[in-house]
Amino acid sequence: MIPLLIYVAIFVGSYLLVNRVFRRAVRRDFTSLKTVTFGDESAVVSDRWASVISIASIFLLWGMFTGSSLLPKFLHMPGPFEGTADFTYTAELPDGRRDDATVTVLVHPIDQKVEPPAVEPGPGWAKNDSATVGVWRSGLIRVDRNDENGRDQGARVVAVDGQPIAPGESVATPFGRVGMSPKGTLNFEPSKGWQMEPIWLPAPEAVVERMIEIARDGFRGSTLWEHLGYSLFRVIAGFLLGALVGIPLGYAMGLSNWFRGWFDPIVEFMRPVPPLALIPLVIIWAGIGEAGKIILLFLAALWIMAIAARSGVSGVRISKVHAAYSLGASRVQIMRHVIVPNSLPEIFTGARVAMGVCWGTVVAAELVAAEKGAGMMIMVASKFQNTDIVIMGIILIGVIGFGIDILMRWAERVLVPWKGKG
Repeated sequence: MIPLLIYVAIFVGSYLLVNRVFRRAVRRDFTSLKTVTFGDESAVVSDRWASVISIASIFLLWGMFTGSSLLPKFLHMPGPFEGTADFTYTAELPDGRRDDATVTVLVHPIDQKVEPPAVEPGPGWAKNDSATVGVWRSGLIRVDRNDENGRDQGARVVAVDGQPIAPGESVATPFGRVGMSPKGTLNFEPSKGWQMEPIWLPAPEAVVERMIEIARDGFRGSTLWEHLGYSLFRVIAGFLLGALVGIPLGYAMGLSNWFRGWFDPIVEFMRPVPPLALIPLVIIWAGIGEAGKIILLFLAALWIMAIAARSGVSGVRISKVHAAYSLGASRVQIMRHVIVPNSLPEIFTGARVAMGVCWGTVVAAELVAAEKGAGMMIMVASKFQNTDIVIMGIILIGVIGFGIDILMRWAERVLVPWKGKG
């Protein structure tokens, strides 16, 4: 919740700063936008300031909540408590006698092994104790183990730092929370702060260091570029097969009532089925080899491309078809010069969506006995809780997918320059 509020604050603050300070002289209203009608697109384009600040704010939040060394310390969120903590417990005997003792806890980094600090036992029958607990962890402390009158003599802890406590309850201290188990054993949990534990979210520099290490030494016998290359090959092969089958199928459905009636139930039935649900069938039908992975990606792209092509054909203005007929055009000429050019914008849009779905499916496709691939890296790393490798794989897949999307946008501008011009 706190990261979301900070993100919203950055969004609002950036919007006001850019629009009221840097662009004060520019008058902006909706009259500058084109009317969104058939064949036209809105004049709203991506604001470069907003894009840059958006990406920067995401990395800023990432660094703030992971204690990144790339940021100055005053930008870090409060981290977990680390150091020496202490609290006082009150023990009571069956006859009502009470005594106090202090527990000193050394809270240390989880990758270090330390010894409990030395403490004086104290004069009473309840003796002082010491223990160690890792940051972001908790530990049971048998405070009666060295007491002259312990649990066997009926002694029980009734208060912590002067606050009453009973089994199942907890008491807040300046250093963390002290709880009591159902059997009366104290449990100390140091304050965790607002930063994320590295096992859940490592710092940005840790991900970069791991990426450099894998690029240099490889991962499970293959280089990083081999893993990415295999994933890219599978995605492109599956997408191209899906486009080669889906586009003609979509054209047929858009031009023929018979084809539309025959294939529409199949396409609309398969469209909402997630590719992940098809993995068992793909394994049964195609085995666990390379063909099964490409078939899964083919099925992920097929229905999207078919629907995009069908929508593109159905959306061609009938006035253009009538105009072509009036000029003496044949059916082939109308197909070549009217239907195909006017349906290409929808097909390119569907291609971008299909490529994104294929990239999202490649991780699942590489679950099927893959030895190389970005998805394989992510899944293997997740089993060993190597979160830095998981995030590295996700970022690389996203960057490559975004690069392909930019390339497809460029191809669309070059091949379909008439898009949005009526």
